[in-house]
Amino acid sequence: MTDAPYTPPKVWTWDKENGGKFASINRPIAGPTHDKELPVGKHPLQLYSLATPNGQKVTILLEELLARGHSGAEYDAWLIKIGDGDQFSSGFVQVNPNSKIPALLDRSVNPPQRVFESGSILLYLAEKFGEFIPKDPAGRTECLNWLFWQMGSAPYLGGGFGHFYAYAPEKWEYPINRFAMEVKRQMDVLDRRLAETEYLAGAEYSIADIAVWPWYGGLANGVLYGDSATFLDVDSYKNVQRWTKAIGARPAVKLGRIVNRISGDLSTQLHERHDAGDFETKTQDKLEAK
Repeated sequence: MTDAPYTPPKVWTWDKENGGKFASINRPIAGPTHDKELPVGKHPLQLYSLATPNGQKVTILLEELLARGHSGAEYDAWLIKIGDGDQFSSGFVQVNPNSKIPALLDRSVNPPQRVFESGSILLYLAEKFGEFIPKDPAGRTECLNWLFWQMGSAPYLGGGFGHFYAYAPEKWEYPINRFAMEVKRQMDVLDRRLAETEYLAGAEYSIADIAVWPWYGGLANGVLYGDSATFLDVDSYKNVQRWTKAIGARPAVKLGRIVNRISGDLSTQLHERHDAGDFETKTQDKLEAK
């Protein structure tokens, strides 16, 4: 990194070599780059995703719904390799014009309903099945408060701290310090809330927890961004740690977090999910959260 200060040009232009680890898929324009239809399976819900924190939210909720006996929540989970640019296919862009995972197509209605953005998908499914969202107005509002808190806060954790700490071409003090401070503030927000209640929306587990856990539970578990857990002293957030462990122990969470996963131990990867039987070859020991 040069010591000279950066002077922005009058008009920004796209430098394809800039962007660190994800430079090959970052671009300043929308729309498809190639023609390819999406596959369609046998179930009402078709999910196109990858087991990033945002992708895990949806598969966890779907497995939780199935665990409560909602057969209509059966789904096909198709792998979208974002490093290969699958999200820029013409078929994917039809389901999500923003070219981000996860994307859902509900074929139980006519015409099929597309749903994109992870928070929107969680809310759609919770309302469709009447689960994991409080029915009383005050409880519902508190649940949505935390759902949208996550949608607004996590970009500082991922695109901010995570990018500059783990993925940028070089480590620069200013952005790392800037985003580390914000992520620690967010962890303190969660820790103070979880000192008051068992779950984020109150006494009951909800889509608020399902939205927040893959990001902030992942940070608390030490599975995000290398040694960031040590750097951010996540063990000091005792209430977040209690909540993280409780949610991670749920059977549906153990299943949902490995769907569309393509990294880590092979025993914790299920690249595609088309039936509950796809999990049968994996023992409960292999499904333990790491």
